[in-house]
Amino acid sequence: MSRPTLGNIEQILQALEQEGYIADREIATAIYLSIELHKPLLVEGAAGVGKTEIAKVMSQALGTDLIRLQCYEGLDVSTALYEWNYPKQMLRIRLEEGTDRTVEEKEQTIFSEAFLLRRPLLQAITHHRAPVLLVDEIDRADVEFESFLLEVLSDWQVTIPEIGTIRARHIPYVVLTSNRTRELSDALRRRCLYLWIDYPSFEKELRIVLRKVPGISQQLAEQIAAFMHLVRRLDLQKVPGVAETLDWSLALLRLHRDHLDRTSVEETIGCLFKHHEDQRLVRGPWLDAALAAIHEAQRDGEGLARALNRIERTLKA
Repeated sequence: MSRPTLGNIEQILQALEQEGYIADREIATAIYLSIELHKPLLVEGAAGVGKTEIAKVMSQALGTDLIRLQCYEGLDVSTALYEWNYPKQMLRIRLEEGTDRTVEEKEQTIFSEAFLLRRPLLQAITHHRAPVLLVDEIDRADVEFESFLLEVLSDWQVTIPEIGTIRARHIPYVVLTSNRTRELSDALRRRCLYLWIDYPSFEKELRIVLRKVPGISQQLAEQIAAFMHLVRRLDLQKVPGVAETLDWSLALLRLHRDHLDRTSVEETIGCLFKHHEDQRLVRGPWLDAALAAIHEAQRDGEGLARALNRIERTLKA
């Protein structure tokens, strides 16, 4: 079964950027190999680094549909695969009352595809073209569901007792994400290509902010990227990800702030830190020292990218 591709690695980098996703070569290579080898791509990393976005931009770049299965504790096969439409079946049974059809004929009718509710996995298997199937936060699902998913990813077919075996018309592109709340099985890892996404570098986060926040100045975007680089070195309960960076950038822009100072950080601190202990830590003496160092490096023309390591050492001293 042929599937559209995104071309070579350079073309994938360009396609992702056109869709607003700033990727590095490692990410583009993983996507390329996943498409070419027909292998699921398992993406791990901290929350908010852009794991889910990979599936979204893949579907946009490929011009195909995205089908999402959000995993959680207690997710069962019927919710992920299919259910019978009981109200519709009951209505049909009442309509059949008084007819001369046999019981077997009536059963065949109400247990046909017309009464089947297709959930994400069955939707992906029976889709009219290869979709991108996002299995989001697979680590939140139970081990039993993970084992069931292995069978689907291996055979691309499911068996419904009343209907029979349904085979995939087109093998989906599959992206699984995990926040590592529990360890995944070796069997699942063996069936996937693996990609780890770390927090972005200063340069990459600067590009993301400039791309995703129209109207923001170069100066403020650099200060934000530098601040995020430094704050992630603190001993925080919840380290802010790229999503929080973008929320914060938009908030600062909405408040017409063109540079970072203590007041602007304190007024918008809820965009970044969702624990009181983290907010208290950042509001301490560290904040004045970090902002002063960022402004000094920018004013002296040192270049924040080059200055960050020195600033980090100074703040730790």
